[in-house]
Amino acid sequence: MDTLTVEVNVSRAHAEGTPVPGAVVVFTAGKPVIGTLPITSTPIELGRESMPELTPIDPSMSRQHARIAYEGGTWRITDLGSRNGTSIDGEVLKGERTGTNFRVLRLAQTVCLLEHDLRPFVGLDVTSDEAMVMGHRIKALWRLLAQLAEQPTLHIHGESGSGKELAARAFHDRGPNRGGPFVAVNCAAIPATLAEAMLFGARKGAFSGADRDLEGLFPAADGGTLFLDEIGELDLVLQAKLLRVLETREVLAVGASRPRAIDVRVCSASHRELKTLVAQGKFRDDLYFRIGRPEIEIPPLRERREEIAALVCRAIGTQEPAIDATLVETCLARPWPGNIRELLVEVRHAAQLARAEDSPRVTAKHLGVQAGSIADAPEASDDAGAVEEMPARDKILEALRSSGGKVATAARVLGIPRIRLRRWLDREGIDPSTLE
Repeated sequence: MDTLTVEVNVSRAHAEGTPVPGAVVVFTAGKPVIGTLPITSTPIELGRESMPELTPIDPSMSRQHARIAYEGGTWRITDLGSRNGTSIDGEVLKGERTGTNFRVLRLAQTVCLLEHDLRPFVGLDVTSDEAMVMGHRIKALWRLLAQLAEQPTLHIHGESGSGKELAARAFHDRGPNRGGPFVAVNCAAIPATLAEAMLFGARKGAFSGADRDLEGLFPAADGGTLFLDEIGELDLVLQAKLLRVLETREVLAVGASRPRAIDVRVCSASHRELKTLVAQGKFRDDLYFRIGRPEIEIPPLRERREEIAALVCRAIGTQEPAIDATLVETCLARPWPGNIRELLVEVRHAAQLARAEDSPRVTAKHLGVQAGSIADAPEASDDAGAVEEMPARDKILEALRSSGGKVATAARVLGIPRIRLRRWLDREGIDPSTLE
């Protein structure tokens, strides 16, 4: 994968705990890149002449394209008469704009993330292999998985589509049973009447329709790893039987008279907190203590935005049409509740539409209006009516404080679209990172 190499001296700031604002370049000239552009006490100018380290060079960028200044938590971005335009969060910039919560900056065919603190991004790279795209947070998580690989169980918490099965496979591939089978099942998709037979096996004639022996998922995973996705969907009776299998390391098929010894590591996953399910009486506490630790959490895609450009390029590939920067820009601005799975599906569909139109580029207009947005949550307009629909100010500030200044998390707590909350913050001149 291409990388942007920019020498950034932030070691002193890092040691002193001083935030370093700036831009993270994630896409240029049709390719994903990674590089940091810090802003010190003076503004920085971006363009072909002022960014010689940019590889590849974006030929559509003007020599002096835009200027970025940052002071007291406020961005000031100025278009310097560029030929192919500048936009902030998808809105074309005419002249100069200031704001505290700008997120995505596009300069012609180059896209940057605007960050109040670049320190987490220094030294960052995004790599891509046959299985996945990995940013620094996922790489750190995979290193943790390597340390946990000797454990007999692992629980993975994360939103749908965030990569839980890939994490389960990494757990398997690094463990002592790596040479054995990896068997995955979505517990939410198992019919309740067949769940026991599907998990533990069944003998011919054990129930109506059982015209042959059924091996079962546990025996099929013998010597390897069984991945139980959405384990919280299993009913309490089956949970008790699952607990017995884990404790005895034996499985009794439906209709069988003798149990069978098995050697299976179990990796479970859920998009809901198991502790919450235990408190609600929907998950057995004894099974939770047996299977719920150790636990890792897969961060959602909206918290790994540096991966999005590479994911878009992976979804479309190198064939025509080319990827337009507006597509990447729009993908970066949306929350993607379905995470990587949703992003890949929607971007591939956008590419199909572009090909059907014989368009030379896949642009933002080819992406569905609702793709990557919260379902049934229309975005607010910029008029005063949108402000009136917001929750009370005190409630908003409390949600932001409790979420540590994370706008996406606060928006979910408040039940409003993230973009609506960001626009409200811009109007009010509030920087959520400064709330205590």
